[in-house]
Amino acid sequence: MREIKFIFLLLPLSFFHFSCEEEFVPKPKGYNRIDLPDHSYQSLTEIHPYTFLYSKSAVIRIDSSSISEPHWITIHYPCFDADVQLTYKTLAGKKDSNKLNEHIDDSYKLANKHQIKAYSIEETMVKTPSGKKATVIEIAGDVPSQFQFYMTDSSHHFLRGALYFKSTQTDSLAPVIEYLKKDIMQLVNTLEWK
Repeated sequence: MREIKFIFLLLPLSFFHFSCEEEFVPKPKGYNRIDLPDHSYQSLTEIHPYTFLYSKSAVIRIDSSSISEPHWITIHYPCFDADVQLTYKTLAGKKDSNKLNEHIDDSYKLANKHQIKAYSIEETMVKTPSGKKATVIEIAGDVPSQFQFYMTDSSHHFLRGALYFKSTQTDSLAPVIEYLKKDIMQLVNTLEWK
């Protein structure tokens, strides 16, 4: 009988002891860790009226869309399911300034299509080490393309590029976007016309 009383006395004390432990709280939802490869580059070997360095983590694909033109290519990043789409237009010398203006206007129209979901659009003029100029457009928000650019020599060549992801969750893509911006700027800085 004495043992039963002792057990009944210890039982509430043991509950008190275990109730002082920390409560289990599940971790909040998070994003997968993204391992970014080192930046290393290779020369574009395909025959186009331009050349540049692009990431060894990417593959070059010919644009197969129904509206594609010669020398339109996609730099595909399989590890990120991302594409940098490049569209090229030939100009017919200085007399073709109307065509050049049309291409520049089209670049801004395509960037401004993201205005509905963007919370900022920032344009920057960049001068490359070889003296070429590029216009870089950064778009912040849940948009399909966060980074775009165009380059021209004003007489013979016009090249436009845009970064696209299959997903629009830009919070989780932020480190990848920053990584790919560096690759795109490497392309811009090493672009040479043929």
